[in-house]
Amino acid sequence: MTEPTEISETGPAEGPVTAPSTLPSPAVGRIVHYVSHGSPVLEDGTQRYRAVCRAAVITEIPDGDPVSVLSLAVLNPTGVFFDQAVPYSKNADGTCAAGTWHWPERV
Repeated sequence: MTEPTEISETGPAEGPVTAPSTLPSPAVGRIVHYVSHGSPVLEDGTQRYRAVCRAAVITEIPDGDPVSVLSLAVLNPTGVFFDQAVPYSKNADGTCAAGTWHWPERV
C-alpha cells in the first residue's frame, strides 16, 4: 500500500506544470485528487483546517491550455466545490501544493 500524498508547504511552480507523459491522459468524468487550501495558520502555529486531498471529477479540459490545467468538481464531506484552471502538481518528493490536482496514488 502506498503512503498518502504529502502536502507541500510551497505553492505551485511558476506557470503550468505539465503532467508526465507516463501518466494517464485527463478526460472529462475521470477521478483525480484535489489538494484543498486549508485555513490560514494562526498566531499560535495551529491550523483549524489543514490542507488535505479530496476526490474530484474532471468537468472540463480548457481549449488552448495545457492538459495539466483542468476544471474540477471537488467532492467535500460538506458539499461540492467547483474550480476552474486548476494546475497539476506532483513534486519529485511526492508532495503536492495546495490548490492543485494530481492523479490518485495506486493502492
